Amino acid sequence: MNGWFEGVVRQGHGVASGVNSECAYTKGTIAIQSPLFKRLGLDLSAYWHGTINLCFKPLEIVLQNPDYKFENMFWTELHPPETFSFWNIKIRMSDGGQTNGLIYYPHPETKIRHWQSASILEILAPRLEKLGSGTPLQIQTADGCMQLIDGCRLRAKLLEFLKFRVLASPDYFFSDSSQQGKREWLSSTNPEFLILPDADLNYVWEQAKNLYTENK
Repeated sequence: MNGWFEGVVRQGHGVASGVNSECAYTKGTIAIQSPLFKRLGLDLSAYWHGTINLCFKPLEIVLQNPDYKFENMFWTELHPPETFSFWNIKIRMSDGGQTNGLIYYPHPETKIRHWQSASILEILAPRLEKLGSGTPLQIQTADGCMQLIDGCRLRAKLLEFLKFRVLASPDYFFSDSSQQGKREWLSSTNPEFLILPDADLNYVWEQAKNLYTENK
């Protein structure tokens, strides 16, 4: 298992639980989705129908190797299907008490509404008393599932790293814009940046193209 990651509870949108009076999902999204997840093999009946928002700001969360992944699940007519991943975790409260939980991750590339910061995790757990905004909380995942990174620093460093390589041969550099091409090149030049998610790599590549070439 990984060591313990400590974050701070933050108030969320109130959409997962349905407590937001302006929410289109009056029962809350978790209550609506739970029967669908159960049919797909994941039973959420042990957990409160809402999420805990755990913030690690200024660090950003990188997740991989989920325990469950459900692609293109249709659960509402209000927007297209979404992809969801889950990770089994242990949760430790400030008083030392522990319980099991899940990281609940609607993939941002398929999530149309309610954008979530890369510094915030949504967690499913049994109902935990006295857990308000500002409360510290620790979680533990299996090895290799979660890392915390300084995303702002890495993106800026990568942009600077690309600068002279793009200027030296702009046409050649952008000849292979595939995700695999980016990662293979970084693997041979500077593996430090491989921790960045695909969306971040695409964003920095586009920045480099706009800043360092004439074909803007």
